Amino acid sequence: MFDKLEDLLRRFEEIMNELREPDVANNQERFRKLMKEQSELTPLVDAYTEYKKCNQDIEDSLVMLDSENDEEMREMIKETLNDSKKRVEELEKEMKILLLPKDPNDDKNVIVEIRAGAGGDEAALFAAEIYRMYVHYAESQRWKVETLNVDEIGIGGMKEVQFMITGQGAYSKMKYESGVHRVQRVPATESGGRIHTSTISVAVMPEVDDDLDIVIDDKDIRIDVMRASGNGGQCVNTTDSAVRLTHYPTGIVVYSQTEKSQIQNKAKAFALLKSKLYDMELQQRHDAEAELRRSQIGTGDRSEKIRTYNFPQGRVTDHRIGLTIYKLDKVMNGDIAEILDACIAADQAAKLTKMNE
Repeated sequence: MFDKLEDLLRRFEEIMNELREPDVANNQERFRKLMKEQSELTPLVDAYTEYKKCNQDIEDSLVMLDSENDEEMREMIKETLNDSKKRVEELEKEMKILLLPKDPNDDKNVIVEIRAGAGGDEAALFAAEIYRMYVHYAESQRWKVETLNVDEIGIGGMKEVQFMITGQGAYSKMKYESGVHRVQRVPATESGGRIHTSTISVAVMPEVDDDLDIVIDDKDIRIDVMRASGNGGQCVNTTDSAVRLTHYPTGIVVYSQTEKSQIQNKAKAFALLKSKLYDMELQQRHDAEAELRRSQIGTGDRSEKIRTYNFPQGRVTDHRIGLTIYKLDKVMNGDIAEILDACIAADQAAKLTKMNE
């Protein structure tokens, strides 16, 4: 580990020296790459620098203890020694986590797809609530949310909705939301007061940007234009602005109708299709790597039941990590940071265990 840390420290110094050169700013692509690499290495370099300082403090304290006779001074030195030893242990754990292989998609924006499952109208109502939960969470992170497509039902529910979340590290957190979400409650449409169980599925896909080569051949695509349906302004509903793409090789169909312009809807539809194709590729890779899958906290299996929202008891249970919290109202209002942080910690712990095997 320390050989690798020394190599990374040398690389960090090389980057800093190159960034000081007057000509580097003239090459914007090179400048951006260096700044990105510097940003990624900084937390690790800072931790390793502090680690070396703490180790030096330990050595210095031991030397001083050997030569110090004053009892009061010895107690002060021992206190410094214990603090340094404790901090060294903390930094070792921190550096191990920082050295874990990074998901190359973690810094990407995401496209989220929510679909109502078992439960009819109640599932559609819950899908709309989960959509609002993610919007509120994104707002708390200062991320931007843009709706790509929505299929609404008359009572305020959503059969399905696709939306993009734009913001630093969106995928690194939102990826843990992929899977089946289950709700247990008395539906508004239930007159007998019986508790029903309904489900929705959530798929979180990294946005495909220029660094990924997702080729879509023209002959593999059918493009249909039509009038938008559902709620919308006059222009949306009276012009052929909606776009539907059909991808023949995979059978994927995507639809975009939220913009007044056919060109804008077409761009959104292609962005969604590219993400779906890339996500399909990730799924195939994920299924092929069974051992890796066991070391992850549900970041890929779309059929996995990951969470239950029990309204009568006011509790939320994440089944992957055995976490239950009793603040359902806050969670439904977007306060999901505690759940996501626990998923991230469990994922890191599993990967550390595997790395140490």
